[in-house]
Amino acid sequence: MTDEEHDLTTELEAVEAAWGRAIVDNDAGAIGRFTTDDWQIVGEDGITSRESFLALVRSGDLTHETMSKITGSVRDLGDVAVLTGRGANTGHYRGQAFSSDEWITDVFVRGADGWRCVRTHLTTARDEP
Repeated sequence: MTDEEHDLTTELEAVEAAWGRAIVDNDAGAIGRFTTDDWQIVGEDGITSRESFLALVRSGDLTHETMSKITGSVRDLGDVAVLTGRGANTGHYRGQAFSSDEWITDVFVRGADGWRCVRTHLTTARDEP
């Protein structure tokens, strides 16, 4: 890994850590500052818009107690970067407890206000057969 790649990985890991803290704090305003206006989460249930996700947090229907992520790789594409890793989180969705172990790919764009996520793709992690 070059120094530049190491620096970008360190920078994006810091962004992801702060974003994770905002999610655990269930702070919709803070969460929104880490995403673009058109951010979407793509998962096994389809596509969730930024506004739908933030509305769930604001209402208390979605809360998180823990959030962790281990970076697997970062791909530097200039003002776009792709971070892939494995993450785990726990919380409640509409009163039901959940626990997730997922492979996560976040696509970030660099703007005047720093790195913001434009897309998140989640895939349930499975143990090897």
